[in-house]
Amino acid sequence: MGPLTDYHVHTPLCRHAEGTPAEFIDAAKRAGLVEIGFADHNPMLESFDDWRMNYDELPRYFDFVAEARASGFPVRLGLECDFIPGRESWIEKLAGMAQWDYLIGSVHYLASGWDVDNPKHLFRFTEDSIESIWDRYFDLFNQCIRSGLFDFVAHPDLPKKFGHRPKGDLRRYYEPAVQALRETDVAFEINTAGLRKPAKELYPAQEFLELAAQSGIPLVINSDSHSPAEIGAGFEVAAARAKEAGYCEVVRWKERQRIAVEL
Repeated sequence: MGPLTDYHVHTPLCRHAEGTPAEFIDAAKRAGLVEIGFADHNPMLESFDDWRMNYDELPRYFDFVAEARASGFPVRLGLECDFIPGRESWIEKLAGMAQWDYLIGSVHYLASGWDVDNPKHLFRFTEDSIESIWDRYFDLFNQCIRSGLFDFVAHPDLPKKFGHRPKGDLRRYYEPAVQALRETDVAFEINTAGLRKPAKELYPAQEFLELAAQSGIPLVINSDSHSPAEIGAGFEVAAARAKEAGYCEVVRWKERQRIAVEL
């Protein structure tokens, strides 16, 4: 068996994705999935950036998912939530606004107005040291894990998106994150979008996967799809890498309860 779910799927409400509910369901069936889950970027109360739904659009998001569920195909309701220190109470409030199946924690912002994966900020990788950027990212990523707000965390080594990696053994970044995952019993994803980015590598790196497998950290495999064509993309590679690292199962969610299934 392979990874038969795809839980990190964005909708057009994020302003950088495309596809109708029916198109996503058809794509999931073609990819051989048994379940799909939408997890668009969480709304903020104030205007925050140009790649998430507004708060008053949340009902439209629920309608999108309801339309997908009307197909009869199993559809999970999730949300990808930006972890930003000081804004945890807003995530807690969002958590009570719907019958979520899972909440994903992710780190994009290293500082106000600086989303590390946004190409318009590429200049920062030459203005600042790559090591400093990774230091800040992983500090926030570990806080995200330990916040207790999320069922799993997204794209663990996102700052490599454009190919920027510090010198030396990167396990110095991975080991504290894996320890945080183990101590909090939080899962993480293999995110295949990295294969479609300049990094040309899954998020996270194989060394991270191996450390996580050795520690028994629950795993889910996702596409981070922004169009129906990306549903299930790279899953064969991801499943092979997971098995190489020592994984024999992945997890699914329903109403924030985790279920292990054979990989």
